[in-house]
Amino acid sequence: MALLGFGAFSNVSAQATADQESQAQQFGQTTVIHATHSDLSKPLREQPLIWPPIEAEHEANLNPKIAHQHQDGPDPVIQSSFWQRMINIPAIPGPLLTWNGILYPGVGCNCAPPDTDGEVGKTQYVQMVNEGLQVFDKITGTSVFGPVAISSIWSGFGGACQNSGNGDPIVVYDQIADRWIISQFATPTGATVPQDECIAISQTGDATGAWYRYDFHLTSNFLDYPKLGVWPDGYYMAANVFNTLGTAFLGPQPFVFDRVKMLVGDPTATSQTRGIIGGSSEETFLPADLDGIIPPPVGDPNHFVAWPQGSPLIYKVWAYHVDFATPANSTFTLEASVPAASFTALCPTTRNCVPQLGSSANLDAIADRMMFRNVYRRFSDGHESLLDNYSVSANSVAGIRWIELRRTQPGNWGIFQQSTYQPDSTWRWMGSIASDNQSNIALGFSASSSSINPQIRYAGRLATDPLNTLSGEQHLFDGTGSQTGTSNRWGDYSDITVDPVDDCTFYYTNEYYATTGSFNWQTRIGYFRFAGCAAPQKGTAHFVVTACTGGAPISNASVSIDSRPYGATLSNGTYDAVLTPGSHTYSVSKAGVGTQTGNVTITNGQTTNVNVCLGSNPSPTPTATATPTATATIAPSPTPTATATATATPTSTPTPTPGQITLSARGYKVQGRHMVDLTWGGATSTNVDIHRNGPVIVTTANDGFYTDSPGTRGHATYTYQVCNEGTNTCSNQATVTF
Repeated sequence: MALLGFGAFSNVSAQATADQESQAQQFGQTTVIHATHSDLSKPLREQPLIWPPIEAEHEANLNPKIAHQHQDGPDPVIQSSFWQRMINIPAIPGPLLTWNGILYPGVGCNCAPPDTDGEVGKTQYVQMVNEGLQVFDKITGTSVFGPVAISSIWSGFGGACQNSGNGDPIVVYDQIADRWIISQFATPTGATVPQDECIAISQTGDATGAWYRYDFHLTSNFLDYPKLGVWPDGYYMAANVFNTLGTAFLGPQPFVFDRVKMLVGDPTATSQTRGIIGGSSEETFLPADLDGIIPPPVGDPNHFVAWPQGSPLIYKVWAYHVDFATPANSTFTLEASVPAASFTALCPTTRNCVPQLGSSANLDAIADRMMFRNVYRRFSDGHESLLDNYSVSANSVAGIRWIELRRTQPGNWGIFQQSTYQPDSTWRWMGSIASDNQSNIALGFSASSSSINPQIRYAGRLATDPLNTLSGEQHLFDGTGSQTGTSNRWGDYSDITVDPVDDCTFYYTNEYYATTGSFNWQTRIGYFRFAGCAAPQKGTAHFVVTACTGGAPISNASVSIDSRPYGATLSNGTYDAVLTPGSHTYSVSKAGVGTQTGNVTITNGQTTNVNVCLGSNPSPTPTATATPTATATIAPSPTPTATATATATPTSTPTPTPGQITLSARGYKVQGRHMVDLTWGGATSTNVDIHRNGPVIVTTANDGFYTDSPGTRGHATYTYQVCNEGTNTCSNQATVTF
């Protein structure tokens, strides 16, 4: 039973046949694809790091244009100048902070464009470009790790993922599991174009820790522009498939990866696909990516939204229902055809399109597809939303068509609002859109014209603004140079995401140039939030899973809540699920060990312990106490091992007040030095005192986050408390052991 504490897949590379040939099996219309190889990496902070950048010939990334049968028409939804005058005070605020992200050459890729994207988690912000990765503190913008080549994550893995990664990187954050997912495509031995997808899932919520790594050989064609979306039952992906010469578009293809197994590093995890959909005349699509703490309805399929097509013009919404147990039951079907307003295609035959100051080399509008992400959110009043955007021609410049599809159960998807944002003669393109938990919307984009260098901007709207309008525009960062050369390529995509903790703060990243030139792009990251936005009501179910005999912690136990897959336990047997207040059911299971079910009642702002044992069936079935406790919630990385205190045991100074302030601590190392992230809630003073091993080490703003840097190495134990400033009203104790 002692092995349970380390997890059945702690050495998954020994259970998977290294470098085995990809095996595809057919079940009805579904193809099941097994990983060619999988394993568990060392912590990223301990991996051999690739630096400095690899010198190579400058090149523009291959990304063939997609031919359309689109018929131009008048745009009836261009946001009028009337509304611009009516809403003359921007509701959307300026950035709270911006900082530089990864700079050219992106660590290991002397190429353009950077394919800039990033995602925000509990305490970190992870950015990826071609072909680099960097981890930042999400509040201060300080670099926590990197930049390093993406291939650093794949060090020791072998094969195409280690040796032939080609970019098109994507990072998404699985907020219901507190895990990071990164991917890029790769060219296997003997091929000339990318055909594999390399996917890694962080073992904990710390992006600098260990990763479960997978290589899936998905096609014998050219797999282009892969985009991921998180859903409870799988990680869904869309790709644009071309022939191996890149000269013929074959059609869009959906894929889904077994999220439940990949969260525990199971080498038997598979991918499924229904093949190319519709052929070369079918428009490309993006999978839905889950935002917010309210999951989709039980059994709800993932919703792929396609670029508008047909006459009359429609948005096709495809439903991908996956069945990993019986693959023949998986389906990919058209669930809605939503009327779309007409528009004029932007630069349909050229990449030399968007003007910029000081350069005759215009920029690629990449206006032939939906822009990343297709954002799904379910709201407390029961309605569901899908947000998408793409670039169009509006009054002879580039504008951004943004749409919100809504569904109220029972019912189907329909247009709630659609508009083309084009307030003046500046060209706007390369958009990314999202909403906070109160239905306020933000749209980030690139902006340029013959009189300005490319800039990073965003606009937005309050939920109370008139429909189909954006209520203001802000500059996140203005470039001071323009791009020359690079075959006119720009961006390929940008990324706006929402903080999973407050569900209000928008993070946006995009590219710019500091000086006019070729192949010297830079990237910027910034965040902002609407005034008055408040975090949704929520609490935490803190699962502690142990063996019924002997009490050893059980790692890699899968946790389902309200009949939906949620997450998996860490090496210390814990898992934290952030849930809406009220009663929830749960099921905790591990193959070969056992299953337990029960109920938990969540109170707003509080943490409720859920103690579960596996290995026998205790009677009665355990039910979590409805009274929340102030017990430390610690999500450690493999090194060091953080230890949760069993109860909030007071010390002589300070005196804890159980149930008022709750504290969580997470320990990790940066270049061997100890770091501890503290997260708390329930404090009522403007500032708080943070105690380490008794004394106050700092008085800081009561913003719920603080990173302590003791600056030491080796073995050490730190016990923390957070107190209202100058009082003995304090949290539980949270202990981290290195």
